[in-house]
Amino acid sequence: MKYRVLGNTGIKVSRICYGALTIGPLQANMSIKEGAALIRYALECGINFIDTAKIYETYPYIKKALKGWDKPVVIVSKSYDYTREGMKKSLEEARLALDRDCIEIFMLHEQESELTLEGHKDALDYLWEAKAKGLVKAVGISTHTLRAVKAATGRDDVEVIHAIVNYRGLGVLDGTEEEMTQALKVAWEKGNGIYGMKPLGGGNLIKNVPTALEYAFRHPYLHSVAIGCKMKEELDYNIAMLEEQDVPAEVMDKVSTAPRKLHIEDWCIGCGACVKQCPFGLLAIKDGKACLTEDSCMFCGYCGAVCPEFAIKVV
Repeated sequence: MKYRVLGNTGIKVSRICYGALTIGPLQANMSIKEGAALIRYALECGINFIDTAKIYETYPYIKKALKGWDKPVVIVSKSYDYTREGMKKSLEEARLALDRDCIEIFMLHEQESELTLEGHKDALDYLWEAKAKGLVKAVGISTHTLRAVKAATGRDDVEVIHAIVNYRGLGVLDGTEEEMTQALKVAWEKGNGIYGMKPLGGGNLIKNVPTALEYAFRHPYLHSVAIGCKMKEELDYNIAMLEEQDVPAEVMDKVSTAPRKLHIEDWCIGCGACVKQCPFGLLAIKDGKACLTEDSCMFCGYCGAVCPEFAIKVV
């Protein structure tokens, strides 16, 4: 496994970050036993970096996976809280649920701009108080926007940026892949730790996995890339791509035939853009939200590419 130090934080992380969202109730909804076993396998493969969030409800999976594990692990969690008391409660919840004195990185979840950063200032200030007490080691933000990356860059109170990065720029709500790369270049040069999310565009690039992973792993301004998986073979595939090794035939076969489903998030606004874009006519708006009309989705990703809210995923 390859490792890098996350910007100026001094925290050493694996180039692959295990994205815990996929295994939890919001997506694959695996049992805690199954999900924990998958995380443990990732640890055994050398991955020492785990991404989660309060809303993901995956703390129990991580706690079980870490039971008896005696090597260093970097956990990052996130919260939408914008008050001091709210953030304090979220951090304490994470520490208790994960049975850890320190959560290595804690973040403001899904920041949109300099305005939301200012609106979350009390929560951000609390995280720095927590850092002074040794309860966290670094403070950061996650975001789907260029505007937030630019707003966070160079600030003394934001050390780590978790941004959406993929070769088509899917999910970047206010710009292109080229613009995101330029913004991350500036953040990198300022010493921010940067790790990417959604290298497969929320699964919408599932037909072009080699291209998507090669782009993410060779991106010049990412210390690590968070990737979710729901089977060992997916993890083996990702590691082989990172290490520039041939993917074993049995792994390729298992990954290519894995069952998938189109997942439409609750925050879908029912705009209808996906309905117009679907070349097979499989989407419709029902009760104000997009839905599949048949179970024969080809996972081409065209719908996800035009969704203004990044609410369509392939899991």
